[in-house]
Amino acid sequence: MRKLSILLALVLLVVMVAPVSAQEADIVDVAVDNGSFTTLVAAVQEAALVDALKAEGPYTVFAPTDEAFAALLADMEIEAADLLAAENLTDILLYHVVSGEFDAAAVIELVGDNDYVLVDTLAGIPVKVSVEMGNVYVNEAMVTLPDVAASNGVIHVVDSVILPPSQTITDIVVEAADMGEDSEFTTLLAAVSQAGLADALAGEGMFTVFAPTDAAFAAALEALNITAEDLLASEDLASILLYHVVSGEEALYSNDVAAALAEAGEEGVMVETMNGASFTVTADENGIYINGAQIIMTDILASNGVIHVIDAVILPPAE
Repeated sequence: MRKLSILLALVLLVVMVAPVSAQEADIVDVAVDNGSFTTLVAAVQEAALVDALKAEGPYTVFAPTDEAFAALLADMEIEAADLLAAENLTDILLYHVVSGEFDAAAVIELVGDNDYVLVDTLAGIPVKVSVEMGNVYVNEAMVTLPDVAASNGVIHVVDSVILPPSQTITDIVVEAADMGEDSEFTTLLAAVSQAGLADALAGEGMFTVFAPTDAAFAAALEALNITAEDLLASEDLASILLYHVVSGEEALYSNDVAAALAEAGEEGVMVETMNGASFTVTADENGIYINGAQIIMTDILASNGVIHVIDAVILPPAE
C-alpha cells in the first residue's frame, strides 16, 4: 500500500506540473523552457553536451535546480565561472545522466526492498538510488519533482548537485583511519603504507578492494599468534594485501558480483587478484563471502574504484 500511495502521489504531481508540450521538446529544450535550470543549461553548453542530450536517447536526467547549484557554489566557495571552467565539468554533468528512460514508478520498483540499487551513469561511475519515507534519493540528492517528460527521455528534478566521487581508495582509507573514536582501517592503512602500496591505490584504476576491518585484523593476528608488528615486518605483507585487490578496466560493484553469482550458481565465482592468485566468491541466504570472509558493507565509491568491507583477513594460498 505504501508504494501504491507513492505512485499515485507522483502521478498526480506530474499531471499538475508537466507541460502539455513536453513530449514535443527534448531534454535540453525542456530545461531551457523551464527557467529554473539556467546554471545547468550553461554548464551543458560549456561542456559541449547539448547535441548529445538532444540525441534520440532515451536518457534519464537528474537535473539540479539553480538553487541546488547555488548551494554547491556556496559550499565550495567558488563562483559559477569557476565551475564552468572546471576540468571535470563534463564528468559532473554526465554523472547526472543515465542511459534509458526510467520514470518514478520504474525507479521505485527497481529499488524494491533493497537499501539501494546501483545505476550506471554516462560518467562511468554508478549512483546509489534509494527510497526513504516515500522520497527517491540519488546518492544524497532528493528527487523533488519526478517524471518531467521529454521527447527523448525523462527528467527528475533533484535538490542538490550530485558529485562523482573525488577521493581515491587511499584517500578513503586514510580518512577512515583518522576519525577518532570511530576510526576504522587503522591496521589496513599501516599495512598499506608499510608495503609501499599507498601510491598504487591512489593511482589510476579501476580497483576493487575487499577491506578488512580493524576487528578482522585483530582476529587474524590472534589466530596466527603474531603481533601487529610481526605482520608489518612480514615479507609476505604486500602479497597478503594484494590478495584483497582486484584490478581491471571496470570496478566490481555489488551488482556485478551478484550478477556473476546468479550465473555461476552454488559453485561460486573465481576472481583473480593482483596477488596473482584467485579467491572464490560465494553466497548464501545470509550474504556474500570472499574465501569465507563475509562482505559486511558494499559499494564505498571511489574515484578509482570501489571498496567492499569484509569481516576477516583473507590469506593467499601457500605456494
